[in-house]
Amino acid sequence: MSKPRGNVNRVVEFLALERNVLAVAGAMFLMALGEELWKRFLPKYLEGLGAPVLAIGLFGTARDFLDGVYQYPGGWFADRYGRRLALLLFVGLAAVGYSAYLTAPSWPFVFLGLVLAMAWTSMASPTLFAVVGDALPRGRRAMGFTVQSILRRVPVLVAPALGGVAIATYGLRSGVQLGLCVSLMLAAVTGWVVSRVRIPVTMGGPVVGIGGVWSSVPATLRRLLASDVFIRTGEGLTDVFLVLYATNVVGVSAAQFGALVGVQMATAILVYLPAARLADRLGRKPFVIATFVAFAAFPVAVATASGMLGLILAFVVGGLREIGEPARKALIVDLAEPQLRARSVGLYYLIRSLAISPAAFVGGLLWDVAPRTPFYVAGAIGGLGTLVFALTVREEHAA
Repeated sequence: MSKPRGNVNRVVEFLALERNVLAVAGAMFLMALGEELWKRFLPKYLEGLGAPVLAIGLFGTARDFLDGVYQYPGGWFADRYGRRLALLLFVGLAAVGYSAYLTAPSWPFVFLGLVLAMAWTSMASPTLFAVVGDALPRGRRAMGFTVQSILRRVPVLVAPALGGVAIATYGLRSGVQLGLCVSLMLAAVTGWVVSRVRIPVTMGGPVVGIGGVWSSVPATLRRLLASDVFIRTGEGLTDVFLVLYATNVVGVSAAQFGALVGVQMATAILVYLPAARLADRLGRKPFVIATFVAFAAFPVAVATASGMLGLILAFVVGGLREIGEPARKALIVDLAEPQLRARSVGLYYLIRSLAISPAAFVGGLLWDVAPRTPFYVAGAIGGLGTLVFALTVREEHAA
C-alpha cells in the first residue's frame, strides 16, 4: 500500500501540487473551459452585430487598456483583503459581464460587457501569480506556473472547436450565446473552487503607494518589462484580427479556426512540463528568449500561410510562444518583494497593458492598408523586443 502512495507523493512533488496552487489552477481551468467556447469568436460576434473593422480594432484596444488599469487595483485588493475574497469578487464581476455579452442587442453593449468580464482576466491575474509565490519556494515556481498554464489551456484543445461547431449549427449569434450560458454555469462552480483557497491575509507593515511599489521593482524586472512591451505590442497588432484573417482572407471555416486554436494549445501543453523543469534547474533566460522568438515568428507565419496546412504550421509556432511563459512569470515573482507581491505583479501588467493598448486600433488601420500588413509589422516589433531582452538582462539575474 505504501508504494502507490509514494508514487502519488512523487507526482505531487514533481508538479508542485500544493493545495492552494491546485485550487487556483482548477479555477483557471473552469473559467477557460467556458470562455474558450466563445472568446475567440467575439470579433465575429461584433461583426455580426454590425460593428465595422475599426470598432473591432477599438474593442481590442479597450480590452488591452482595461487589462492594464485593472491589474494594480486587483493586486491591491488581493494584498489588502486576501487571495480568497479577491478571487470570489473577480469571478462574480466576470459573470455579470458574461450576462451583458449574452443579452447585448447591438455591438456597443459588448463593450459594456467587456468592462465587467475583464475582472477575471485582469484583476485576478496578480492574485493568481501571488498564490504561486506565497505557496511555493523559488525553485518550484516555474512548475507551479506550468500547472496553472496547462489547466488553463487544456480546454483550448476542444472548446474553440466546439464553439465553432455551435456557430455552424445554430448561427453566429445563437452559437456564441450558447457558449456564454455554459460560461455562467461554470463561473458558479468556480466560485466554490476558489472558496477553498487558504492563504492568510498579511497584516501590518508600512503603507506603500504605487510609487513605493515601483521603487521596489529591481532593474532586471524593469528590463524584462521593457522587452515584454515590445513583444506584446506585436501581439496586440494582430490578436483580434487572427480569426478575421483566417476566415475572411485564407477562407477557413469557424470550426476549422477552432481546430487551429486546438493545435496551438496542444503544442503549448507538450512543451510546458519539460521547459518548466529545465527552467527551474538551469535558469530563466534561455526559455524567455525562446518564447520571444516565437512571438515574433507567429504573425509572419500566419501572413505567409495560403491554406489550412500553412495555418496549422503557423499555429504550431504560436504554441511554441508558451515554452518560456512559466519561466517569465516565475522571474517576475522571484524579483518582486514578498510583502508587495500582488501589487508588484499588478503594476508590471498595468504598465505593460497601458503601453500596448493602442496596438489593436493601429492594427485596424494597418489592416485597411492590406490585411497582411499588421502581421509583418508585428513580426518586426517582436524581433526588436527579443533583442532588447537578450542584450540587457544578464543570465545571473534571470537564474
